[in-house]
Amino acid sequence: MFRHHRLRICLCVLAIASTDLGASEAESAPEAPVVPAERPALPSRSESMAAELARQLPSTEVLRLQASDEAFMALWRPANVAEPKGLVILLPGAGESADWPRGIGPLRRGLPDYGWHTLSVSLPDSPGLLPPATPGPEREPPAEEDGPSETPAADSDPQATPNEAGYLPEETATAPDESTSEAVQSEPDPSTEPDEGPQLVERIDGRIGAALAHARTLHPGLIVLLGQGTGGYWAARYLQQLAPEDVRHLLLIQPRQPEGQDEPLAQLVPALKLATGDFFYQNGTAARAEARARLNASRRIQHPAYHQVGLPALIDDRESEQQQLLRRVRGWLDRPAD
Repeated sequence: MFRHHRLRICLCVLAIASTDLGASEAESAPEAPVVPAERPALPSRSESMAAELARQLPSTEVLRLQASDEAFMALWRPANVAEPKGLVILLPGAGESADWPRGIGPLRRGLPDYGWHTLSVSLPDSPGLLPPATPGPEREPPAEEDGPSETPAADSDPQATPNEAGYLPEETATAPDESTSEAVQSEPDPSTEPDEGPQLVERIDGRIGAALAHARTLHPGLIVLLGQGTGGYWAARYLQQLAPEDVRHLLLIQPRQPEGQDEPLAQLVPALKLATGDFFYQNGTAARAEARARLNASRRIQHPAYHQVGLPALIDDRESEQQQLLRRVRGWLDRPAD
């Protein structure tokens, strides 16, 4: 009996010793390095807006086109007539989507009722335009200091009024639903900064070329290139560089020169010698001066078919404003050939 008791005690001691030894070995073993999980790259602003449009719009309107090794979205609407007049390719400006609620969207949806197919192209982001920020936790507002606070007058800086540049979204940088967006021009994050320089230009040219190639498969007869804001600059530059013979009409809506591009619009646009409709909003001093420079340049070279149209902005009635733009563009498209 005593022998069994001693045997049990020995077994218990051995078990305790082995447990302590295993614990000490675990403590002395080096810890495995913690490898942080890779965060997937955030989609660009243009990609986010394109994905949202693809969810909202009918699948019959959404096209996936291929430019080199890059797929991108375009929005298609056929003409609502038996004999279409042609096809209009729309290029939005920086920060705008292919269905932007001012200019691009109303023209994309309205022109088919007057006999025009429309193909609206999403363009890559311009340098410095960041994707929408991920909402973070709400922060408490800072404590107010004693004493009266000063509120700057809304009209203290005439250059900051929403009318100055003809209201186009490149200046206001609003989102497709026209709510305020964090994707304004700001200090870029190197991990999300879009391509600059030649690579951006090549991507834009590739998308315009892919849109033209798709348009040609439809045999529309007449192809018109329409650009809004910086989209107008890219349209004119593409026609200057590649000069496609089947594009003989150019429409510009408040055209604007992108950052990093040296050739002024006043030199680029008139030199094309294409049938050109140049629409601009007269309520901005800078816009009027730039439009005057383009008009004067066209006169100096006796441009055969350059027409400039000044549009008053009806800020209090946006629907009428867009209907006016649609009527003026339609009138230019339906005018007799020069």
